[in-house]
Order: sequence, then C-alpha cells, then structure tokens
Amino acid sequence: MRNKVTIVGSGNVGATTAHWIASKELADVVLIDIIEGVPQGKGLDLLEAMPIEKRDSAIIGTNDYADTANSDIVVITAGIPRKPGMSRDDLLNTNHKIMNDVVGKIVQHSPNCILIIVSNPLDAMAQAAYKMSGFPRERVIGMAGVLDSARFRTFIAEELKVSVENVTAFVLGGHGDTMVPLPRYSTVAGIPITELMDKATLDRIVQRTRDGGAEIVKHLKTGSAYYAPSAAATEMVEAILKDKKKILPCAAYLNGEYGIHGLFVGVPVKLGAKGIEQIIEIKLTPEEKTALDKSAAAVKELIAVINV
Repeated sequence: MRNKVTIVGSGNVGATTAHWIASKELADVVLIDIIEGVPQGKGLDLLEAMPIEKRDSAIIGTNDYADTANSDIVVITAGIPRKPGMSRDDLLNTNHKIMNDVVGKIVQHSPNCILIIVSNPLDAMAQAAYKMSGFPRERVIGMAGVLDSARFRTFIAEELKVSVENVTAFVLGGHGDTMVPLPRYSTVAGIPITELMDKATLDRIVQRTRDGGAEIVKHLKTGSAYYAPSAAATEMVEAILKDKKKILPCAAYLNGEYGIHGLFVGVPVKLGAKGIEQIIEIKLTPEEKTALDKSAAAVKELIAVINV
C-alpha cells in the first residue's frame, strides 16, 4: 500500500508541493481546499501529467476532509499569503483562525499523521498546530530552515561560482527577519565559507538570505515564493517517508535545548519515519547564542498575541 500525503491549501505553495511529491512518486496525494473546484481542477491536471512523467502517483482534489483519512503526512499550507508591505506578523490572527479549523479536522481523520507546517508566520503557526493537535512534539514540524538554508546555499554558490551540490549551509532561529544564518557551519566541499570570502561579502549574503522572502514578494507584486518553499516541504516529506534519518534545519518545539523552553525555533533535527527523531545541539559562540535568543524572543511575542 502506498503512502498517503494530504496537502491543505491548493494555492501556489500547496499545488506545487503536490507536483513535487507526485513527480518523485513519493506518495498518493490528496489536495484539499475550502474553495470548490480549485483542488479538483489542479488535482486532475496533475494526475493527467503522470503518464508523461511515467509516475503512478494518484492525485485527487477535494473539499471533504473524509478523503484525507489515514494520511501518513499532512502538509499545511493554508492561509492568506503575504502581500507587499505586509509583515509576517500581520498574517497572524487570520492564519491562526484558519489553522484552528484545519488542525481539528485533520486530527479527527488522521490521528497518527505527522504535521508539516508551512503557513506563515511559520513558527507561531507550528506552535498553534502543536497545541491544537495534542500530538507529541516529534510529529509537528515547521518548514523554515530548509528553505532559508537553500536560499543561503544559492547565494553562496552564485558568489563563489561553484556547484550548489558542494554547498552546505545552516540557518537557525525563527523564520523571518531575525533568522540566524551560521557561516561557521556553512561549507563548500567541506571548506568553511569563512575561509573563502571576506566578512563584507559574507554579511551581504547573510542579509540577502534574511530578506529572501521579501525580495521575491517585491518582484512578484501580488504573491510570494512558492517553488522553493514547496521543494523544501517535499524534502522533509521524502526524509520521513523513506526514513532517511536526514539532518535538516526545521522548526521544532524545544524543551530546554539551546536554553529555550516551550517554543518552536529553527534548529538542526534528524528526520525519519517517526518525524523528529533527534534534536541536534551544536555549540554556538556567545554572539550566535545572543542572535538565537533574540530570534526566539521574536517568536515568543507572536505566540503571546494568539495565546498559544
């Protein structure tokens, strides 16, 4: 029996996540949305692409949560997107209400699933989903660090004119302006990038990484990024379904790790069949720890607003 992945929200991020998952033949996909016709149309279109791609993934679009029953993983992308001039914080109350509705229905139909949260503001929405679901922390994971690290890796590879395959990068902290890219732990073929570029160049790339989402919003005018966010969610889905034990930066609920208690913050985790199988603590300099604490404080402010 094939794995089943539900994607909540059939907008650009949700539909593109369905596309990546189906094209990699990772699972059968259920695309669900409150808007009638959109998930059905996109699901059917994607299903009709499978003979061309030579993939046997089944895809359905629906408005009925009964169709999502017994999903192995549920990726939640539902919510309003960020518009130009809108901060992630502005999204908070609207997307919290949507999350509340969605998580209740998902838990009812797939009580053993793993939740991957993509909706913004990411860390606060992951915290909300964790509290609403009653799931153990291993089964509620925020997609942030994979995306932010991919942006960091893109800019490093461009700057040094090397293959992206040679570049590893780590970004910790909240998904937003306070994220903490870590040049010390970022390498090109094992060589620390601090050995390959000067501080001014590094600082510029770090800032561009922090502004990665806003830069795309500025170009698009009416919408936000979706190719890279959906690819990031798909990498997490693949690590879980294939039990890869892959170490990826994700938003996880911390119980004292990094000195942070009761909060979703981006850290390196090992992803496998059970979800988060280990939270990996790396040594931080006092400056990096201060930056991570500042990022955690920004997340704390958000969750105070929605009282989770």
